Amino acid sequence: MTELLVERADSILTLVLHRPDRLNAVTETLYRTLVDRLAAASSDSAVRAIVLTGAGRAFCVGADLKAHGDGERTDAERRQYAQLGQQAAAAILACDKPVIGAVHGHAIGAGLELALACDLTVVAEDAKLRFPELALGTFVGGGTTFTLVERVGMTRAKHLLLLGRFFSGRDAVDWGICNDAAPAADVPQRAQELAHEVAAMAPRSVAFCKRLLHKARERTIAQALDAEADALAACMGTEDWHEGIDAFRERRPPRFTGE
Repeated sequence: MTELLVERADSILTLVLHRPDRLNAVTETLYRTLVDRLAAASSDSAVRAIVLTGAGRAFCVGADLKAHGDGERTDAERRQYAQLGQQAAAAILACDKPVIGAVHGHAIGAGLELALACDLTVVAEDAKLRFPELALGTFVGGGTTFTLVERVGMTRAKHLLLLGRFFSGRDAVDWGICNDAAPAADVPQRAQELAHEVAAMAPRSVAFCKRLLHKARERTIAQALDAEADALAACMGTEDWHEGIDAFRERRPPRFTGE
């Protein structure tokens, strides 16, 4: 049974974490497949947006602790496992296509870290979220010590990580971790709606937006101004630029091609 299902409808690619019997707990295979699929989607001009979700009763409960207890890893194997988790989060962040998380049930540990890496996230109001790593003698990954502080501030980040308490999907939206909360039954549809909305934007403009926002932490304001000017000049040389102008003048929705 494949650990990652791939579904395609028009320009929307949906990636489904598929270990429902283990509540989609992550494995090396799942991480590798996710990285590969995101890389393929990033270079596929027909894909405009990606939805990441989980099969069954949960989004993802994090590491498969049962598998961890089956045998002792060598130092090299432990390092490899840790790096795979980082690569999965980095693949979401670096993907040129916007990634929308659709979170239901539980999103715990590594599962919540994957959700944090998404560009937009819809979460079930009653979802149960938690960073349990410190209570288990392990540690967070996926850039959480950076992205969580960026979203909620240092005080709340310490509260969430040091205490490891459960919080709800509604809390996640109120605190700025996720974008939108909905009844669990509505989460898939709400995520697809966001995906279609962002898929209607000009692909190159969207890619520039993701890249520049991702690099914003590393740049001075002067460097950001230069990067924005470069992106704008590049967009102005595309067919989509002219299509956007024509659509505005003709009062119709634009039909962007990515050219």
